[in-house]
Amino acid sequence: MVISVSLQEESYNIYIERGALARAGELLHLARRVLVVTDSGVPAAYAAAVAGACELAQICTLPAGESSKSFESYQLLLRAMLRLGMTRGDCVAAVGGGIAGDLAGFAAATYMRGVDFYNIPTTLLSQVDSSIGGKTVIDPDTLRTLPPRQISAGLAESVKMALTSDADLLDRIERSADLTAGLPEIIARSLTIKKNVVEQDPHEHGLRRVLNFGHTVGHAIESSAGGRLLHGECVALGMLPMCAPALRPRLIRVLRKCGLPTEIETTREALLPYLRHDKKGQGAAVTAVEVDEPGSFRFTTMMPEEILHRLEGVLL
Repeated sequence: MVISVSLQEESYNIYIERGALARAGELLHLARRVLVVTDSGVPAAYAAAVAGACELAQICTLPAGESSKSFESYQLLLRAMLRLGMTRGDCVAAVGGGIAGDLAGFAAATYMRGVDFYNIPTTLLSQVDSSIGGKTVIDPDTLRTLPPRQISAGLAESVKMALTSDADLLDRIERSADLTAGLPEIIARSLTIKKNVVEQDPHEHGLRRVLNFGHTVGHAIESSAGGRLLHGECVALGMLPMCAPALRPRLIRVLRKCGLPTEIETTREALLPYLRHDKKGQGAAVTAVEVDEPGSFRFTTMMPEEILHRLEGVLL
């Protein structure tokens, strides 16, 4: 499947195909110098497959973990690009999850005022959530090496998009007899939702905020948890208080089916500082996303204390 993201001069394609990793040389322009960025948590064979399709490549493997998102890692990539002799006609390819994708994308955007960037996401979370932003190759077969918890974390983002924008997708996830077998369709449907939002709001003037459903509370939980919970798990929890009470029992069933948490031990005091510093804040208030019925949403401006009140009896 090919999903075309139409952004005028910045348009690009996303390729979704089992076995696509082995066809990277056909799908991407790799007949040049390429810095292949991955991390130690990704099977080395994935980066090697991409490097093998390049004219001249260097693989840069970062340590797995959020701590690699650092200025030191960014400098490491830039030095590697210089040693490889890369010019503005060369490119960077990320092979892995959000760590590799975020760092490689930033390095590509800033090296010599910008070089081409390709994304080959290998986690479900990165395939459904962070693969919009440049030419991308998605191979669902790479998910076979992921632990079940990581698959569940990625499904949280698909449930998020289904709740706000695609009631039929939520039905399919809820009724699926085999979520693993259905992942290619779930990935494609999720990306189509995000693509439509990005095309309508490429510069984040309003509509794109819908992609933050579940993230207002989720980011606060993630920050206060200190690494104990995965991002997708926190988003799952963050959706519950922002759904209408009548919808929550159904959402709880779906989350549990996906292997996601529906309860957490935390306190108001632990969450409030992070809610007050939410990146979507406007002054003291926060623009939150609420869902009353699957496939629809609305924006609400709320104070952090109001959001905490929503959590009472739901998560607290």
